Amino acid sequence: MDISFSYRTERGPLHVLRNVSFTVYEKQYVSIVAPTGTGKTTLLRIIAGLRKPDSGKVLLMGEEVRGPTPKISMIFQDFALFPWLTALENVEVALLHKRLSKDERIKLARRYLELVGLGAFENYYPRELSGGMKQRVAIARALAAQPVLLLMDEPFANLDAITAEGLKSEIYNMVFNEESTVKAIVMVSHNLEEVIELSDRVIILGGRPATVISDVSIDLPRPRSPRDKEFQDYLDLLYGEISKSMELAGIAKT
Repeated sequence: MDISFSYRTERGPLHVLRNVSFTVYEKQYVSIVAPTGTGKTTLLRIIAGLRKPDSGKVLLMGEEVRGPTPKISMIFQDFALFPWLTALENVEVALLHKRLSKDERIKLARRYLELVGLGAFENYYPRELSGGMKQRVAIARALAAQPVLLLMDEPFANLDAITAEGLKSEIYNMVFNEESTVKAIVMVSHNLEEVIELSDRVIILGGRPATVISDVSIDLPRPRSPRDKEFQDYLDLLYGEISKSMELAGIAKT
């Protein structure tokens, strides 16, 4: 990809990303980790086609991503649901680009709500749903678009620990099954235990502007437990790489 990106400020360009490049393979769950302010979410938005890089390009199955595409769905940290739409209508939004009748859209939207365990809540508005339920609606909407690539920006950050753990244990099997169109997942997260629990690979960004400083494969059988020694070994490894990343970015360690 060789992605570089700068924000325009009154003091001149603020360089955020420099020659960031990595490949995501089929059936891989890849996480991006880095200190706060390193450009992780910006990179995710560039991959999604929501921002244009200054240089470099994103390729999806050999084709350049030039803007938003139904082939890529993104799940946001704040759920990003439309408050004036019901759960069912929020999922329907992802189907508007398809040439489907209203009845066909409703049928598909219901199917994906049932997939995430919310079939009985289709007429509820976001304000009537818990945080975990809102995130399930967001997941249903993302999957309903039948994307090839699923992007997730801190998808469990606004959930309580019990709800987050329940969703984490389900999402891998929910996405990587025979009925799903999703070929790969890229997630941004600050939670290293969460990253090890879910990921096949971890991309670590460091420096200012940020670039890829490490690409770690997580070779552990699923399900994974933080109590296992091998899990803790990976946790130590990632903490070491993050410390290196902070030093490159000039962030003082405490």
